[in-house]
Amino acid sequence: MKLLDRIKQNAKKLNMRIVLPEGYEERTLKAADIAMEQGLARIILIGNPDEIASHSSKLGLKNLERAQVVDPENHERMDYYIEMMVELRKNKGMTREEASKLIRDPLYLGALMIKNGDADGEVAGADRATGDVLRPAFQYVKTAPGISVVSGAFIMIHPDRQFGDEGVMIFADGAVHPDPTDKELAEIAVATAKTARDICGFEPRIAMLSFSTKGSAKHAMVDKIVSAVKIAGEIAPDLMIDGELQADAALVEAIGQKKAPGSKIAGKANVLIFPNLESGNIAYKLVQRLAGAEALGPILQGIAAPINDLSRGCSVSDIVSMIAITSNQAAGRK
Repeated sequence: MKLLDRIKQNAKKLNMRIVLPEGYEERTLKAADIAMEQGLARIILIGNPDEIASHSSKLGLKNLERAQVVDPENHERMDYYIEMMVELRKNKGMTREEASKLIRDPLYLGALMIKNGDADGEVAGADRATGDVLRPAFQYVKTAPGISVVSGAFIMIHPDRQFGDEGVMIFADGAVHPDPTDKELAEIAVATAKTARDICGFEPRIAMLSFSTKGSAKHAMVDKIVSAVKIAGEIAPDLMIDGELQADAALVEAIGQKKAPGSKIAGKANVLIFPNLESGNIAYKLVQRLAGAEALGPILQGIAAPINDLSRGCSVSDIVSMIAITSNQAAGRK
């Protein structure tokens, strides 16, 4: 069974509550209908109920009648969420007046629903910018315990099954943090290990990448990777992690044995942690375009509950896939 099919099959068993704040957006409504039909999640749509019903009728969507619809302008928990916002942000000067305005923004409402335990995860960004999606997540849901940085992972499904785990690998960070410190890189590695287990279902073998392998070059950039490996080992002693490794040493067993003899990761890595966002983003796009790999993501990591950001150019099937992925993340959190 293909990985995405396996993710969807697992989502069906989990019955997670996934909130879609862009309930006015056509692709989102179509994806919600498919997700409901396939049983991937219990869908919560944020939007005007009459408008959602009208759009559903025009689009011929039959399954949205079973979705929970929350009107951002008028719902029973509005006052409760307003008080919650004020309490959580009182040190930042949040007033009731300001909270009353913000709670009507579906992205803020979605974040408060997750914070309060009224939803298990969120998928948004088909019509809103990444900053709009992440801002309420950072302010109210915050990062996971022991993690100070949010990162973005891509699941890369390569046609050549000799790489990674039967052709499946995870690249991070390819989406969020431009220039992580050694501690932040270590946290990204730990968060990506959780993504590997929760979504891909395999035990991560993590390579911290560099232009150097085991001291073949001397530079402060290399020192940062070596330090990150040490810190990651202290945070999560059970991790299978090694570095610094060049990409060929991480991926090709013969080269790994030659450049890093004795390493349990060299030549066998299924998770690649890049030294910065620039290298990670370039790498995933090159592998996607030149090697014909399928890229799933970005999957946001490090947030206390799963909130995933879509590309504004996403397709309906992209949203459906992300609903299933978010369901798997939510189960891993619980």
